[in-house]
Amino acid sequence: MSPREDAAFGRRRFLQLSALGLTGFLSACSAGAVGPTPVAPTPTRTTSTLDELLGQEVFAIAHRGSGDTWPEHTLRAYTEAVAAGAMAVEVSVHMTRDGVLVCHHDTNLSRMTGVDRDIKDVTFEELAAIRNDARAWLGPATPLEPIPAFRDVLDALAHRTVLFIEDKSGEHAKEVLDLMDFYPGSTSHMVWKQTAASGSYKEARRRGYTLWGYFMDNADRQFDRYQDRFDLLGVYHGASDQAMRELVAYGKPVICWEIHTRAMRTRVLDLGVRGLMCSNYPYVTATGALAVKDDFGTGKRATGDLPWILTPKYQPRFDQPSRGLDFSFASTATYVLGSLGPVTKPYYGCEVSLCWPENLPGADDGAGLAIGLAQDDPALVSGAAAAAYLLYLSPQGTLSLLQRQGSAGTDRVLASVRTAALKPGEWATVRLDVTGAGATLSRDGDPGWTASSPDGPPKGGYLALVKGYPGPQTVRFRDVTVLDAG
Repeated sequence: MSPREDAAFGRRRFLQLSALGLTGFLSACSAGAVGPTPVAPTPTRTTSTLDELLGQEVFAIAHRGSGDTWPEHTLRAYTEAVAAGAMAVEVSVHMTRDGVLVCHHDTNLSRMTGVDRDIKDVTFEELAAIRNDARAWLGPATPLEPIPAFRDVLDALAHRTVLFIEDKSGEHAKEVLDLMDFYPGSTSHMVWKQTAASGSYKEARRRGYTLWGYFMDNADRQFDRYQDRFDLLGVYHGASDQAMRELVAYGKPVICWEIHTRAMRTRVLDLGVRGLMCSNYPYVTATGALAVKDDFGTGKRATGDLPWILTPKYQPRFDQPSRGLDFSFASTATYVLGSLGPVTKPYYGCEVSLCWPENLPGADDGAGLAIGLAQDDPALVSGAAAAAYLLYLSPQGTLSLLQRQGSAGTDRVLASVRTAALKPGEWATVRLDVTGAGATLSRDGDPGWTASSPDGPPKGGYLALVKGYPGPQTVRFRDVTVLDAG
């Protein structure tokens, strides 16, 4: 243990923890230490142990504290995930220049904070002034969050939650393990996590910890070489089906990371994986719709909503004054509204408002709502696996119901009606009603702007927003709603 950590965990601190027993958390920082303000969780259950977690046929872990939901590797993310029911969270650890262990994924701070410095080169006092900024990924209303001290995370969670802990740089295993050992019952609540080829498993094994070794994509040739070291095995979601089956065949629990969607969950469970390292924990672990209307106006991405490429660069921009979501990409784009799915009723309505706030695209271009998606994978909207219907409006006012049978070039027109052309900034509300007789589309409630088809949803139950043209003209969506049958 470093001098700084040792000072923080002297006899006085040990007595404080002992007095609190296994129910105490968020102990005060030691005198002289600069620490982040703790976030008090709202527990929804009692203590979880590793045995309880692994005793489930399928178990879930909040990846980085569920980074699709809260700013990753922050005390807020960890505690919110636990409050949402997570029995386990994943924690990555680095060490500052002055020997304080902190929780962060990257060696460098730039991706999450905009500060281009390595953690090993800054003091904890300097780090205390820096904030994680997840607004590009989670929305502009997302609060900035401090980088937490590892000890504060352990104070909050070590007694009641399973923690998958990794010495991310691979240089401070002893210090991390020393701090883990300080907490009563640590081997019942903490798992030592590392890449399969790392050598720190020996010391963690000697101290009695359960070991999880993870393999990166296309690492199947290394399975035989390394799997014997570990109690639990890990595989990246990009690995082939065959690689996952081979890892499962060793007979040890396999955990797959990172699971963003329910479609990903289904795939890996079908291959025999038991553990889900979930980036989108509250959504992936649920089965039903979480809402019936979008909440773009909050400035935060709803749990379950995701762009077609899972990076901040492709997250549409929230326009809070209009309560809208802007697609400004110079490409086609899709955005699955997992929060609204699956729709399970055979008969229902759905509607969306859209406009082109500045410039109109070409006359044959358009945008709208994909309906009847078989899965919540945003990348599938343009592929054959989606088998989606598209409620589609062009700037010239053509409203259509299309059946996407494969690529966009094979769309089949099921129904179409000519409505008024739009002007820049003019909103239009389009609606689809699904009944036993088929599907009826309409615009702005005008009885003259309707058309019907005997064919139409349901097939699958997921929805997605679609920008169907490659031009850069921004299209804005709002008020996406799932309605009861009229």
